[in-house]
Amino acid sequence: MDGNRRAVLASVVGATTLVTGAPAPSAKPRQAPQPAFDGEIRFDEPIRSAAASDFGHLLHEMPEGVLLPGSDSDLLEVVRWARARGVKLAARGQGHSVFGRSMARNGIVVDMTRLRAVRDIRSDQVVVDAGAQWSEVLAATLPRGLTPPVLTDYLGLSVGGTLIVGGVGSRTCRFGVQTDNVISMDVVTGAGERVTCSASSNAALFDAMRAGLGQVGIVARATLKLMPAPQQVRRFLLFYPDLNAMVADGRLLAKDDRFDSVQGAILAAPTGGWMFRLEAVKEFTGTPPDDDALLGGLSDDPAGRQSSTLTFFDYLNRLAALEAALRANGQWMFPHPWLTTFLGDSEVESVVAGELTRLTPPDLGPFGQVTLSAFHRHLVTSPMLRLPSGELCFVFNLIRIPATNSVTEAARLVEANRVAYDRIRAKGGMLYPVSALPMSRDDWRRHFGSAFARLNDAKRGFDPDGILTPGYGIF
Repeated sequence: MDGNRRAVLASVVGATTLVTGAPAPSAKPRQAPQPAFDGEIRFDEPIRSAAASDFGHLLHEMPEGVLLPGSDSDLLEVVRWARARGVKLAARGQGHSVFGRSMARNGIVVDMTRLRAVRDIRSDQVVVDAGAQWSEVLAATLPRGLTPPVLTDYLGLSVGGTLIVGGVGSRTCRFGVQTDNVISMDVVTGAGERVTCSASSNAALFDAMRAGLGQVGIVARATLKLMPAPQQVRRFLLFYPDLNAMVADGRLLAKDDRFDSVQGAILAAPTGGWMFRLEAVKEFTGTPPDDDALLGGLSDDPAGRQSSTLTFFDYLNRLAALEAALRANGQWMFPHPWLTTFLGDSEVESVVAGELTRLTPPDLGPFGQVTLSAFHRHLVTSPMLRLPSGELCFVFNLIRIPATNSVTEAARLVEANRVAYDRIRAKGGMLYPVSALPMSRDDWRRHFGSAFARLNDAKRGFDPDGILTPGYGIF
């Protein structure tokens, strides 16, 4: 085993000891008087331990304290205090990252779930606190017949948490990612200033915040686009004999826009091997669509087709049943060593076929799957979200949900992610940074490519002391 792989195993296996211990040694923070927060800052071990873990359950970094903000003014105060003391600071929404990205070892974690109001709903936009979950946004907008254009497949994520990474969902094939559908943001920068930014005002900050991994500021509030919501959806599950047939129809449906969302899944077959499936969804209000017209010219097995009609919300909330099952059997608290990437159209069959030859069902777990979905590259305009070249891109994810709580097995899968990422990168693929694998500073520079200079300039200008979101290890 080479040095890099040994480092991967050590980072995962060794990190588990940090939860119960005292903060690891670091440079002594400078003295600065603690502000009078509207909320409170806690230093007790239980709340610090909770902030030392995340959904991935792979890394554990104990903070010095956790801020429970009482208002968004507390965000400004805590940033200025952390900067004066020379300690790191990380904002945490639902803690749904999988590799310690919302942690701050020996620093301060801000519990953004305390700031979750949904405000000022209009016909084309809504103002939302960053700690609100997307389910809460929908609960406020759907009764008015409105929805954000793009929602993540799991609605329990926070608005701020997805805006700093991009936010991919079933409607990405029509409307890009969530960061492409933000009108403006109120941001507390690492320099201790509150700034409202948009495409036309403070654009450099706006571009660095959208999918910029929280490196230059904390999202306090966001103004999001809204559009009319359909009442129902017609949902089809289409099954294919092999990968090539599924990919061919994925390309076709991405180009002709007959469906409102198309997502591919590769699942372990009960008899061995893999099953290939597209989920195609048509939204409607009133008269249902013509099934024959929607399915004409496709290459799936007609005898295996499954169709259903759901309310729009029930479709958006489709992962709630899986969450309930995983919580019931304990797997929700197991490690989640996920790998999420983007592939270029010209390499998709060869890369995916190669990865499938290396995967076994235990590598994914009984509830896991491979996802593979096409979208048009031009729909994504957020400059920090890195995509392969070419007009058509594919989301390619290994959604690993292990059936064991074994730390050693989790470390093996993190190592496998790193090796798979190296192969994908060599074929022009890109990382979606909500992934469980270690990344060096050089890796991040290579990842951002031509956009790194812009992010670096923004970091120097908006977070000059480098205190924000240390979990990525970019700077």
